[in-house]
Amino acid sequence: MANLMTLSRRNFLIMPLALAACKANAAVVETSGTTMGTVYNVTAIDPDGKVSQQALRSAIDASLAEVNAQMSNWDAGSEISRFNAQPAGTMPVSEGLGRVMSAAQDVHLASEGQFDVAIGPLIDCWGFGAGVARHNAPSDAEIAAALEVSGQERTLSLQPGGLTKSTDRAGVYLSGIGKGYGVDRVAAAVESLGLTDYMIEIGGDLYTSGRNAQGMSWRIGIETPDAVGRSVLKVVSASNMGMATSGDYRNYFEQDGVRYSHLIDPQNGRPITHRTASASVMAENAMLADAWATAMLILGRERGLEIAQRNNLAVLFVERNSSGSKPFTITQSPRFSELQA
Repeated sequence: MANLMTLSRRNFLIMPLALAACKANAAVVETSGTTMGTVYNVTAIDPDGKVSQQALRSAIDASLAEVNAQMSNWDAGSEISRFNAQPAGTMPVSEGLGRVMSAAQDVHLASEGQFDVAIGPLIDCWGFGAGVARHNAPSDAEIAAALEVSGQERTLSLQPGGLTKSTDRAGVYLSGIGKGYGVDRVAAAVESLGLTDYMIEIGGDLYTSGRNAQGMSWRIGIETPDAVGRSVLKVVSASNMGMATSGDYRNYFEQDGVRYSHLIDPQNGRPITHRTASASVMAENAMLADAWATAMLILGRERGLEIAQRNNLAVLFVERNSSGSKPFTITQSPRFSELQA
């Protein structure tokens, strides 16, 4: 039986299954830990049985410490926190942060502006950021004021080795792309140990390489977008690809019977309201899968599918049904269907 993992943004479940090694002397090395306000899980196949769990964990933790020092909005001393705290102007940035900001700009443009890392003031306004949480909707005036100092095109510019903010209040949040980048850095650390068959997951973002212990593609279970239950809606195969799922059903608050999701439309400054409950993306690396999953959920199935087809993206949308016997409808982009054929 293949390894099966249930996946959602911020939530996942490893299904305990017996592992049979591909070779007599091969070993399955597993480790887990905490990072970025969530947990990581790594499973690697060591064909020669020479890599210890401690060596694997040490390599992983070193790579994650570097990523957190660059991109954590919850660490006041991180590179991105220092950028957010400084007044308008330019700050030199590390190669890693520059790479993430460049990718964020590419996805921002390709998604018609719906993926936007510079909506920090809006995220804080709604209480979903690193500051004080709130459980009531902000006023129209508060939203309008936050919109004025939000947006990549309005407040940010990226130069070789530097990042510029045009206003003191501009703020960058990397939660929609940073975990994916962290997965990719862990993948590099795992490969530095000579391992080529592995699965890495951080808070629902993952990368799979090669084959699992049974010599098969890694099997990933996409979670039913249900805030109460935990079940697998669809199982997909993934190998040598990044994958991420973004959902609106874990991080939200309710007021007067209305649910306000943490996913904010950067055009109007308000949480999304369409029926798309989750979007799963497969891409060449976890960083892009992470960013595009966020973008696709904000766009919603109808607009998202058009952009996915235009950019040859592998996307699976899950929509809530307002009536009928089935609570959810699944729609796949042509590229997603091709990868599962």
